[in-house]
Amino acid sequence: MTSMRLTWLAVPVLNTLFQIFTKLGATQLGNAEGTTWLKDALSSHWILAAVVVEIVCFFIWMTVLAELDLSKAFPLSGISYVLIIATGWFAFGEPIVSLQIVGSALILAGVWLIAGASEKTGSVSDNDVGPILPHAHVSKDR
Repeated sequence: MTSMRLTWLAVPVLNTLFQIFTKLGATQLGNAEGTTWLKDALSSHWILAAVVVEIVCFFIWMTVLAELDLSKAFPLSGISYVLIIATGWFAFGEPIVSLQIVGSALILAGVWLIAGASEKTGSVSDNDVGPILPHAHVSKDR
């Protein structure tokens, strides 16, 4: 279970890396336009690194979705917001205002509450409501 939780954490970390690499690539491209912009983007090591990170993140995300309910997996992406604010401050010297700190705390609290929710806390059972999409419930062994 611990290795799976590390996989869960990889998603927001990789999302944050994607944003960092995209920011560095955009800064490197500057005000280029048209075909020059496309040529420069395709030859930028930052943009290419962002694409690779996003592809790796996609496959890890597929693994996470295979293991977790969507309603518990998706809030993990909220951690990226907090990591990006911290990275913006640390790596790029971007200011952090008090509302960002409060918002980050609320995001982390929300992710923690959603992750800690269990069927014992009064959720709707599978017998009460079926999946909206046909064949969406692959197995009951989660």
